[in-house]
Amino acid sequence: MRYPYQVIEKKWQKYWEEKKTFFTNLDHHHKTKLYLLDMFPYPSGDGLHVGHPKGYCATDIIARTKMMQGYQILHPIGWDAFGLPAEQYALKTGNNPATFTKQNINNFRKQLKKIGFTFDYSKEVNTTDPKYYRWTQWIFIKLYQQGLASLEDVEVNFCPELGTVLANEEVLNIKGKMVSERGHHPVIKKPMRQWVLKITHYAEKLLQGLDKLDWPNSVKELQRNWIGKSVGVEVDFQVANQKQIIKIFTSQIDTIFGVSFLVISPEHHLVPHLLTQENWNAGQNYILNAKSKTNLMRQEDNTLKTGVFTGSYAIHPLTKGQIPIWIGDYVLNSYGTGAIMAVPCCDQRDFLFAKNHKLPIPWIVDVKDKTKAFTGAKKYLNSDFINNKKTNEARMLILKKLQDLNLAIPKTNYKLRDWLFSRQRYWGEPFPIVYWEDNTITTLTADQLPLILPKITNINPSKNGLAPLANANKSWLEVRRKDGVKGVREINTMPQWAGSCWYYLAYLLKDHDGGYYDFDSAVAKKRFKYWLPVDLYIGGQEHAVLHLLYARFWNLVLYDLKLVPKAEPFTKLVNQGMILGPNNEKMSKSRGNVINPDVIIDKYGADTLRVYEMFMGPITASLPWQENGLIGIHKFLTRIYRLFTNDDYQGKIVTENDNSLDYIYHQTVAKVTNDIENLDFNTAIAQLMIFINHCYKEQKIYRDYLINFLKLLNPFAPHLSEELWFLLGNKDSISNSDWPKYDKKVLITEQVNIAIQINGKTKLILAINNNLTSEATLKVVQANEEVQQLLTNKKIIKKICVVNKIVNFVVK
Repeated sequence: MRYPYQVIEKKWQKYWEEKKTFFTNLDHHHKTKLYLLDMFPYPSGDGLHVGHPKGYCATDIIARTKMMQGYQILHPIGWDAFGLPAEQYALKTGNNPATFTKQNINNFRKQLKKIGFTFDYSKEVNTTDPKYYRWTQWIFIKLYQQGLASLEDVEVNFCPELGTVLANEEVLNIKGKMVSERGHHPVIKKPMRQWVLKITHYAEKLLQGLDKLDWPNSVKELQRNWIGKSVGVEVDFQVANQKQIIKIFTSQIDTIFGVSFLVISPEHHLVPHLLTQENWNAGQNYILNAKSKTNLMRQEDNTLKTGVFTGSYAIHPLTKGQIPIWIGDYVLNSYGTGAIMAVPCCDQRDFLFAKNHKLPIPWIVDVKDKTKAFTGAKKYLNSDFINNKKTNEARMLILKKLQDLNLAIPKTNYKLRDWLFSRQRYWGEPFPIVYWEDNTITTLTADQLPLILPKITNINPSKNGLAPLANANKSWLEVRRKDGVKGVREINTMPQWAGSCWYYLAYLLKDHDGGYYDFDSAVAKKRFKYWLPVDLYIGGQEHAVLHLLYARFWNLVLYDLKLVPKAEPFTKLVNQGMILGPNNEKMSKSRGNVINPDVIIDKYGADTLRVYEMFMGPITASLPWQENGLIGIHKFLTRIYRLFTNDDYQGKIVTENDNSLDYIYHQTVAKVTNDIENLDFNTAIAQLMIFINHCYKEQKIYRDYLINFLKLLNPFAPHLSEELWFLLGNKDSISNSDWPKYDKKVLITEQVNIAIQINGKTKLILAINNNLTSEATLKVVQANEEVQQLLTNKKIIKKICVVNKIVNFVVK
């Protein structure tokens, strides 16, 4: 029998839309809520490929299940639509990015609807909508008012071809040169005046908050490393024959007697003071060369450590000996103080630097292997008053000594840097900032928002970093106060991260006309209190650090302002694995292995696509696409359809239970229920297959079991289950029915197999009645003839019984 999936799927997608089956009333707070969130997609011109729906299928399964279990569900979708890709496409084609962004969104929405998700499209958000970014701008103003946004001169990664600043993560090292990740254009270091968000003010809160989250440990560890907390000491090294002092931060103050040189970053503010005349040219050339390297390139552990001698010396704070001061690009100005005390015997990078430049390596630890730095537990020598001391005691003694000399203070450092928030792009949120000719800066007032991105014909970036909005009409660029003072608007735009920092809140602020309730409105407060935090957030691990860290930062600020009720936005996080191409490589146009879900849906149906993607393996695994697996799933769904609709099987379906399917039915309800709860979708589907196989083998099938089977199938194959549900005479959507319950008593089998062991070695498997006591178990086992034969001529020393599992006789 043919399975008419195309007719069925269109029919039920239309039904759900017309009946508003998955509409969520945000103001009904009478049930237990569940807020399910997918990382909203960037609507590219290429549309979806089959990898995109994997995470959406997972949240959809949870949404449909929990809806039938009586939960109030919110499962929204939106579009992260600002950003560089759209702008570059616009530059290539001459089109305005707004036009094709809208087209791309329409295409994405159409593709998603064909898969039959439970998304409530009435809550849809779009980061490029002025109604949306009005609130992005409003939050920026709040950050500014809290002193968390400021203008700073920062050395940035600037790409002249793209005309914009790039984050370190957007820069690649190709043949020792910095290039942009997108397009591989040359990148240079350049000082620019930028808006910076003070995320470092929240470093400790961001770190502590991770402990409370149900996130993958790998993601939490990535964030911990990114924040990079380090507890140590800041020490003053006096420059010889100068008034200058070099401050260094170290977490290993106990190694101070092993210092043989200092290294400062090429960007350190004391470089001009420390370079002597004879070392000036070499120093300047070195500094220029360092500008072509990324921070990651500079910090690689096992590369040759380059540097140049300044010609100056520092005074060791304890030994009073003179130590040379070098410039080395493996020291970053952005971490600590931009200067380090080099202890080559205890740090591999210092060791390599010393070897490369033939500098002394004093050994202050007792080791035999002196071909590399020692990083284990230290036994000090040549270290004056800490020789033979334990590490903690040594650190305290040295800190006290230096504090007595007023040369050190305890210090906590973080690797986390403040967030560069300016982009020299057109397609982004305009800053609500005005620079006045009297040298003051003001933000726009709430009633002046949104500041709408103006339409301009020339969106080309300038090679000197002047943003495209410099080409805007003067009526937008120039403003005048009531007192006649003239001003100009900020021409940089916000990064793509801005809109994604708060979109989970935007869904909750949506009103009936497509706008948004005010953040501080009574409606917002009630909705935030009921719906927050997000209960389950599913998305790719590529966002493990930046997006999640930035969103947590904004949420913490809003929490401190008492605008949201929870400090953390996302309780549980799951990173879905990728769906790779059939060649086991990541899907991409350049590799030619992209598979369009529309093609699969046309050929096999949306339900086949959904079930196959969830059956491939664990949700977190990255696995290759296989056409044969797809065909197998389509056959499985066809078997279900045939069982319910083929006349040959209708006579088997009965209204009285003959109990033949009792065990497998209750087992299936139990396993599918528990597997969905644990996101083990592949094994849940396997159990559904087992149940259907049993149905085909039995002479009679209890109708109620088939009805409830459809409820179990619904989260995975909603179109087919809805169709068969109505064929059985139901009048309301299956999503509004109750989830099946199972009877634990039925799952208790009458007998169990236990292992009979002699001295710990299994000799026999014996079937006995289930759940006997230890005494009863031993009585039955010892009465068994085979057991008696095993124990012939043996003296029993001890009897060990584990109920329902083993009986072990310890014998001589």
